[in-house]
Amino acid sequence: MMKKLVLSAAAVSTLLCSTMVLAQSQVMVYGIVDTGVAYVTHANAAGDSVVKMPSLTGSLPSRIGFKGSEDLGGGVQALFVLESGFTTDSGGMGQGNRLFGRQSYVGLKNFYGAFTLGRILNMTYLSVLKADVIGPNIFSINSLDLYLPNARSDNAIGYLGTFSNVTLGATYSFGRDVSAAGGPSATGCPGEIAGNSKACRQMTGLVGYDTTSFGITTAYDILYGGPGAAAGLTSSNFNDQRISLNGYFMLGQTKIGAGLVDRKIKTASDTHSNLYFLGASYPFSATWVLDAQISRLSVKNTDKVSTLAVARVTYNLSKRTALYTSLGYIRNAGSAAVSLDAGGTVGVGLNQVGVMSGIRHAF
Repeated sequence: MMKKLVLSAAAVSTLLCSTMVLAQSQVMVYGIVDTGVAYVTHANAAGDSVVKMPSLTGSLPSRIGFKGSEDLGGGVQALFVLESGFTTDSGGMGQGNRLFGRQSYVGLKNFYGAFTLGRILNMTYLSVLKADVIGPNIFSINSLDLYLPNARSDNAIGYLGTFSNVTLGATYSFGRDVSAAGGPSATGCPGEIAGNSKACRQMTGLVGYDTTSFGITTAYDILYGGPGAAAGLTSSNFNDQRISLNGYFMLGQTKIGAGLVDRKIKTASDTHSNLYFLGASYPFSATWVLDAQISRLSVKNTDKVSTLAVARVTYNLSKRTALYTSLGYIRNAGSAAVSLDAGGTVGVGLNQVGVMSGIRHAF
């Protein structure tokens, strides 16, 4: 009888030790698969409509990721994230055919925050996240500024920390984007040039304050140009700067979000634009959610003004699977030619109506 008790205690001890080791080092696989069918009017200069299965996004961009952490003791953790975007309609890879184009970083985390190195979601991305109730939907503010859902920095050092209600963050990149084919916001600006340290550098910073009933965040983002870069940023003397101010508050279960993105592009010919948005999200039952948002992009000293209205209804089949329908309308005034769906096309000065129904599954 005593022998059995000794063996049982040894087995329990082995099990506990194994559990402690597993608790110290964890790796998780996660992802989203999202697609549907869209109908969009005035998809070319002739005013023709198109029916398609979009590649970039449905209600959320599709992805698969791996994240892990290891407890190093003393409140310090090692961490990593490897996240790949893909096109559900064709099975192709996103972000310019990168293996881990959405995120790819390693770092350390303690009480003072997380310090990371690699391809990082920068502070412009994070500043809009809580206020934009529509998010990276097929029809969204991302159509007005394609950079917003793709605000990532290659070759970057990042910091993000939250202290009670205050969040502080910053990134510094030695070369913002090594690909010219990495999606709508790609710049083809790898930087890291000897004798031209300013080329393709990027700095972003964030300050935020959140409670259970409201939050406000501001961010600063400046990207310098370099040889061969896209969008006219062909010199390190040129830059693309965004200052954003975003906020939200709760009215019961209804979330109201609003924001402003002020953008100045300094090239051979300077451009100054403002993007405003106001939206609301209301869960009108345990399974149904209604989101709506109106936004406007105006380019100063031009006749270009684009106004976008979006509504989306989501039916949650479970915690991980949902059906949705999005309806969008964009009005292009003057010589504006902003398409309703990110990555789509439209004739100059033409308006568009679009509808997309799809399914999303998270794992």
